[in-house]
Amino acid sequence: MGKLVRDRIPDIIREHGGEPVVTVLGDADYRRALLEKLFEESTELSEAAATEVAEEIADVLEVLRAIAQVHGHEWRDIEKISEAKRAERGAFLERIHLG
Repeated sequence: MGKLVRDRIPDIIREHGGEPVVTVLGDADYRRALLEKLFEESTELSEAAATEVAEEIADVLEVLRAIAQVHGHEWRDIEKISEAKRAERGAFLERIHLG
């Protein structure tokens, strides 16, 4: 079973003597694969050692950027929406947990 990988991964595999089996996904499969990748990267983030957190956050961010793009959104527009939500509802800085 395959998985979505970054664009340069097949080249890197070739550079190390491998021959990757590559499929270019259609729109629906790509969207589904991105959501699977987001779950995978989020899981890796949740399990990361403190020294690995920044790298795992970067992986999650890259997947989120691709999800935005495939749905026709510019990243700067996502950031504006985020800022507006933060202004209206706050962030998560105060560590408030309802329950």
